[in-house]
Amino acid sequence: MTTTTAPHWIRDLVASSRPYSWINTAFPFAAGYLMATEGRIDLALVVGTIFFLIPYNLLMYGVNDVFDYSSDLRNPRKGGIEGALADPAVAAFVHRRILIACAVVTVPFVVVLMLLGDLAANLALAFVVFAVIAYSAPRLRFKERPVLDSMTSSTHFVGPLFYALVLVGADLSAPSVWPVLASFFAWGMASHAFGAVQDVRADREGGIASVATVLGAHATVVGATVLYLVSSLLLLFVPWPGTLAAILPIPYAVNAAMFWSVRDEDCERANLGWRRFLVLNMPVGFLVTWLLIWIAWSS
Repeated sequence: MTTTTAPHWIRDLVASSRPYSWINTAFPFAAGYLMATEGRIDLALVVGTIFFLIPYNLLMYGVNDVFDYSSDLRNPRKGGIEGALADPAVAAFVHRRILIACAVVTVPFVVVLMLLGDLAANLALAFVVFAVIAYSAPRLRFKERPVLDSMTSSTHFVGPLFYALVLVGADLSAPSVWPVLASFFAWGMASHAFGAVQDVRADREGGIASVATVLGAHATVVGATVLYLVSSLLLLFVPWPGTLAAILPIPYAVNAAMFWSVRDEDCERANLGWRRFLVLNMPVGFLVTWLLIWIAWSS
């Protein structure tokens, strides 16, 4: 392979980790860790935050880009912020480097975290990493098992928070914990399902099953909207001022409901809603941060 291809595979390697989404996995881990330990900063926090910021995302999206390549070639959304797409001329080279990079970057962090955690924490971490790989890897391909695909995708984002709480020995049954985990999980399932709507026709043509290809575009939008509302209702069980977080899933529910009339034939219309979803994550994340600060200050 000539040196002229190097910039391409390095660029594709970075793109595969979805830099725009790094914060979506690092923030839940760091926030959960800091809240559960009342602001303790130690090696586990630093290593875990870095792991869930970059290596974890490279593993999650890199494996997906490699094993979804043939179907991604037919998807007009791929090749930008919504998914990396290697140049066909060097795809094999890039994909080989991506898988090697996933192992090289991920394994050292996992080893260190396991040395820092107990058995329960290590089992939680193993489960989270397995869910990331199982979503896209051959034979397992959870992404092609309707409903399980949304559940697994949600685990990708709830997992870092769950792991942080187990790592510090938090009481998962506490009134301030279980509604947040359940709500976050419902939000994650809704988000995955809604994101799958725009690809109904492309996935069917590519022979890929998903929650949206099975339920249909309209039913999936309805289901996603309901799940967002369930996410909101669950947060009403969080002690004050955490109850205020119940407002945060509402904009997502409204965004999804705006595509209530979408059918399989025009499913691509939902891409506008998905782009709004990506934008919503920024202000909502900002509000979550300030709410956590308020909770910490008032406790």
